[in-house]
Amino acid sequence: MNFKPSLLAMAVLFSGAASATVTLTGHDLTQEDAWKVAAGEEVAIAPAAMKQLTDSHNLVMAAARSGVEIYGLTVGVGLNKDHHLFDAKGQMTDVARKASEDFNYNILRSHSVGFGPYLDPKVVRLAMVIRLNTMLTSRSGAQPYVAELYQTFLNKGITPVIPSRGSIGDADITLASHVGSVMIGEWRAEVDGKVVDGGEALKMKGVKPLVPSGKDGLAILSTNSVGIAMTMNAMKSMRQAVAASPVVYGLTLEGLNGNVAPFLAQTVNSHPLTGLQDTAAVFRATLKGSYLWDFDKNRALQDPLSFRTTVYTVSEARRSLAELDELVNIQINSSDDNPGVILNATPEDTDKSQVKQYFVDAEGYKGAIIPSANFEPLPIAIAAEKAAITLAHVAHNSLHRTMRLDEDRFSGLSRYLAGPENPNGHAFGATEDSMVSVYAELTELANPVSMHSTPVEGNIEDSASNLPRVAERLNRAANSIIDLYSMELLHATQAIDLRKMKNPNVKLSEKTGALYDVYRAKVPFVAKDRNFSIDLEKGIEILKNYKF
Repeated sequence: MNFKPSLLAMAVLFSGAASATVTLTGHDLTQEDAWKVAAGEEVAIAPAAMKQLTDSHNLVMAAARSGVEIYGLTVGVGLNKDHHLFDAKGQMTDVARKASEDFNYNILRSHSVGFGPYLDPKVVRLAMVIRLNTMLTSRSGAQPYVAELYQTFLNKGITPVIPSRGSIGDADITLASHVGSVMIGEWRAEVDGKVVDGGEALKMKGVKPLVPSGKDGLAILSTNSVGIAMTMNAMKSMRQAVAASPVVYGLTLEGLNGNVAPFLAQTVNSHPLTGLQDTAAVFRATLKGSYLWDFDKNRALQDPLSFRTTVYTVSEARRSLAELDELVNIQINSSDDNPGVILNATPEDTDKSQVKQYFVDAEGYKGAIIPSANFEPLPIAIAAEKAAITLAHVAHNSLHRTMRLDEDRFSGLSRYLAGPENPNGHAFGATEDSMVSVYAELTELANPVSMHSTPVEGNIEDSASNLPRVAERLNRAANSIIDLYSMELLHATQAIDLRKMKNPNVKLSEKTGALYDVYRAKVPFVAKDRNFSIDLEKGIEILKNYKF
């Protein structure tokens, strides 16, 4: 089994009452609160949201009893939408109820075809809180107990095992279905730090299995919550890489004795691209107090482009992350259900018979059940791909900044930054190979994959976004930036020490100096050739955990 048990800390979180509660309404979940639930905080459902969900379910069932054709309820899904599951007029008959239950069990089982390494339990919990919140928009039509089970799973620490591969990204039907499989007492889940059968997981926590009917199965599996959780995980990695960028760059510029001119306010105000002024201000604040602000007749008038254009590449990375934030905030607070159940729907164009058929007024409930393409997360996939492209440009600058430090004609220091005790040593020459290798990976990860799909389900589902794959690639790219920055830090700190030997008045800024001190506490000056792999591992650990 390729499952990696979560840390003991996760089990501890579920061993007693959580310290805080996040209340979901369906409309105002923040990414920060979603991550809190993923880390173990309890979740509550606002009473008004639960009433809306209940009314939505009642509307769907009333519509089915009145003979309205409903995708995934009275007819099948995908190519099987031409198969009528039952025809229940008036009261729901035992035959109709049994047909509905059989259909729901079968759709959850048949769509559980994910494979490959399992997702981190925190990402699974993130996906569950996202789906619970989007379900509370009252657009799914599922029975209230489904929402209650999401809440129970989160609060009692029942974490379904979800494989990472198998979704093409227009609803994660082959991955999210594994949550439903555990709800009906099948498949596998992690409980108290160990993986058990789904039925055993429910027994351990005293939870009654779901008897799915109506629109339950479709509501559980037809969601992009897994892909969105993976995207948020990638964004978390990217946030750290982007936050590290000005400080790592600042150290390298100090190592070079470089020029601050490219990010002066006067410079960027001449080219008022969105976000550029803000990023330049961050760069200036990062280097506040640095010796680079003091005139030096030996300082180059213009540095290599990898130094001068970094303010642009980092600005674009920050802008792409902001765009992703905006889209994800919308996604986790809105419905991606098909069909969409809309209570008290606005009766626009109901004078047209094609539209009028979707509206329901039965048994005291009014609304509409409308086929949609709201399961399409392509805007988020494209934004995530753009983010990966910006990271490749950030990597390009990091690679070349570091290599310029190695060249004595640019740095004015020893070739490959060799220490004075070993002037003819290999020093950092071979590290360039590793950096180019990582950069090659980043250029590969920057290639878009959202358009790589082929028709499925009898050619009716002939479009896809590949969002989970896009998210996984963005996460790898963001972590690769950290890898590259570890190599850049190795060079930059060495260059700073060599420069201080020539000029004792070299002063780092407060922010670059703080990172320098943390790094030097773990990675000493390179006086003679040594194994650098350990140094790179330490640098990665520092950069992943440093509070920028």
